[in-house]
Amino acid sequence: MKNLFDPTAADEIRTRLATLSPRNERQWGKMTAAQAIAHCAAGLEMASGDKMLPRAFPGHLIGRMVKRMVFRDDAPMRRNSPTMKDLVIDDERDLALERERLRTLIDRFTAAGPGGCTIHPHSFFGRLTPDEWAILMYKHLDHHLRQFGA
Repeated sequence: MKNLFDPTAADEIRTRLATLSPRNERQWGKMTAAQAIAHCAAGLEMASGDKMLPRAFPGHLIGRMVKRMVFRDDAPMRRNSPTMKDLVIDDERDLALERERLRTLIDRFTAAGPGGCTIHPHSFFGRLTPDEWAILMYKHLDHHLRQFGA
């Protein structure tokens, strides 16, 4: 499966990120491109242990079942997938600044490799291995880049 530890997959994400502009039309959802990129940065902060969120109640109920669906193959995340409240970005953001912040976080995550992943459980899926974090981060970034046709 594609994952953010793979240099080819990471380069693909960086290239797609560079093509994103405010002119990209949203295909689904409510966030602007800048908000989506800030949201993706928050996801990488979770994976790296910079942001630690408590387990969400729905995650305790259905997290394992959804986790199996997400990690079974390379299928992209579904449109309009729910977003954790703590990761919703609803204020205005500058796309250039958010893109640079995300690029820095991607570089840091890929350089650190498996040892740089948090052992703190994901707020919905629970415990993830470093490889699962890398797969989830690729899928999450891909999901939001596809949201804006990038």
